[in-house]
Amino acid sequence: MVTDEMRRSLALWGGNVSAVHRELVARAERDPLLGPVPSLSVFHRAVVRDLSAGERAGLRGGEGARRRFDVYGKRPPTHRNACWEGDHKRVPVRVSLDGVAVCPWVTWFIDVASKVVVGVAVTPHQPARDAVLAALRAGISRLEPYGPYGGLPGRVRVDRGKDFLSNAVAKALGGFAVPVDDLPAYKPYRKGTIEALNGAVEEMLLVALPGYTRRARPAEAYRPDPVEELLAYSDFVRVLLDWVAWWNAEHRPAGLYGGRTPAQAWEADPTPLEDVPEEQLAFFALEDDGRLRKITTNGVAWRRRAYIAPWMAGHVGARVRLRYLPHFDGMIEVFSAEGGGRHLGTAYLAQAATPAQRRALSRVRERKADALKADLKAAEKLRRARYAATTTAVVPVRRRTETAHEAEAEIARARAVDLAARALPDLIPPREPPADWARPRKRSSPGVPETATEPAAPAVGPEAGECPGSKE
Repeated sequence: MVTDEMRRSLALWGGNVSAVHRELVARAERDPLLGPVPSLSVFHRAVVRDLSAGERAGLRGGEGARRRFDVYGKRPPTHRNACWEGDHKRVPVRVSLDGVAVCPWVTWFIDVASKVVVGVAVTPHQPARDAVLAALRAGISRLEPYGPYGGLPGRVRVDRGKDFLSNAVAKALGGFAVPVDDLPAYKPYRKGTIEALNGAVEEMLLVALPGYTRRARPAEAYRPDPVEELLAYSDFVRVLLDWVAWWNAEHRPAGLYGGRTPAQAWEADPTPLEDVPEEQLAFFALEDDGRLRKITTNGVAWRRRAYIAPWMAGHVGARVRLRYLPHFDGMIEVFSAEGGGRHLGTAYLAQAATPAQRRALSRVRERKADALKADLKAAEKLRRARYAATTTAVVPVRRRTETAHEAEAEIARARAVDLAARALPDLIPPREPPADWARPRKRSSPGVPETATEPAAPAVGPEAGECPGSKE
């Protein structure tokens, strides 16, 4: 029988039964009172009998390996729009954006019952709540180019990603009374439909695209594809959207009745759809600024910037509220603060930088980042102690030995930098004020008249306000 102590030893040795058996034999040799140890084959059979295959896999590979031996149930079948599942996926494909190779991210939602991909949003970097809101808006709207699938879902099932659980997403869905189910973290089997879509897009599309980063390669050193040979970002988005359209209209995923396509399963479902008026979706992804502002002769001030538009002529002094797309400050939507919040129009950033200025600014920032990276690398090289290799059990010797002069010089330079950083003008005492200036009075106990502060004694030695040693 495998005892608790043996289980702990198995966990310590990563499921290595032979190593645990050697440890038991060595312990029995040191202490004969522990009794005989069974043979290795007997111990192997005991481990196989008392520990399940999942437990043995978990000891070797952790929780992820153990889950591969679990049995998972299926949720009962539902109707269309009863539940959506959403997720982010980092696309393992390098694409070209402004001459730089990036790996985009896709945020999408899928209908659990019909397996129709209802909403997709792509970003060239790690997504935020704006990508979630854009994908939700594309999923809810049934007009072109997003339709004919969509409508309001009964609930939305996501993991505990901060973007999906942000206040902006909660308010946007809460306005339509759509609950959000936040599933436990690191449990992908709780939203298996969207996870299956993540795996399918990589196996059926991404693996064949240029710039795929997980492609099998020869034994030579890895050399990524040049930027000139990669897909442009806009071309990649078009390819991905074409694949989503093919998935919905032509592909026949497993699990649908009669081998139907997602589009056929959607159309065969008689469940009525709840549409949202387009005027309510027009500002679905926008956040409220939360303040009242006025239109001035410079436009509307927001985040210390001016936003202007032709329709503002004649509206100077009007009180307005602002709504904006998260993480985008190129334009804002302006609403009247009176009369039900009527939409006045769109305002654009005044004096926006030109594309050439943005490229030059990007180059300057890259040079600064490279210089800082080089400085940090040099500092880390100086800080890290390197030792010579040893072949016997001795104290290792440092590979680099500084001279006393080098050590003192570096210490002096560091001390000078620290003193320069701490130097303040008020370290030099000010001169004594003239005697005819008003002085603060000392506070005395109640009943005792206040007296003026006694003048300070004249400075002795160097003149007051001068540093000692300034005169020869």
